[in-house]
Amino acid sequence: MEILIPIITMGFLGFLFSVGLVFAYKKLKVEVDPRIEIIAEALPQSNCGACGFAGCQAMAEAMIKGKVSTNSCPVGGEEIANKIAQILGVKAEEYVKKIARVHCRGTFQAAKERGSYHGLLTCIASDLIGGNKQCTYGCLSLGDCVRACPFDAMFMGEDGLPYVREDRCTACGKCVEACPRNIMELHPVSEEIIVFCRSIDRGPVAKKVCDNACIACGICARACPEAIIMENYLAKIVDPTKIAKEKIPEIEKCPTGAIGRIKKND
Repeated sequence: MEILIPIITMGFLGFLFSVGLVFAYKKLKVEVDPRIEIIAEALPQSNCGACGFAGCQAMAEAMIKGKVSTNSCPVGGEEIANKIAQILGVKAEEYVKKIARVHCRGTFQAAKERGSYHGLLTCIASDLIGGNKQCTYGCLSLGDCVRACPFDAMFMGEDGLPYVREDRCTACGKCVEACPRNIMELHPVSEEIIVFCRSIDRGPVAKKVCDNACIACGICARACPEAIIMENYLAKIVDPTKIAKEKIPEIEKCPTGAIGRIKKND
């Protein structure tokens, strides 16, 4: 009898607690929109973070709440953007395909060295001591951007510069984040002309440290003033849409090739 009473008491308490938990679950239950899972499954599940969210599930929740547009996944592309718009029952927004571009032509041959680097073989470590090239704005040639790419869309060329495999690039932006010198940038794939230099040194100084540097001669700006300006001794494209095709040959008269047509990578 002495054992039976505690057993009955504990059983009764257990029953009360279970009833309380069931009540709390029903009262506090958060209804989940079933479309979240559908959208999450439609997304590429790369969980790369390129959209600014922790993963595809988080982005799906943001889409349901209307915080981001249906074309906010750079990896998914136009096909997935249209599919998500159909799930949400909204009009598909225009998708602009982007691609990573390298804003430097400071190859081993063109860029002058200041010495040998024997530290950690990362661009971040090399940049802390100024790098091994005299140009303090150019590519450090240690491939942080290549290692950061989760889609095998980049490789280091024998000339010391990174190259983008355009057919694999998803514009996730990981290479942009990895580069300590802001050499990488995302551009709409439709853009034909870019500036292949980041140096803001005066022309004679820039030319002295790199054969392919912008020397601020202004040829490109004079050829197409409505789209290109000179800023801090560097050519800057302010409106790519205003570069007429007939003006491209004039722009490409740049003596160092610091601005010009994008060459397709093999």
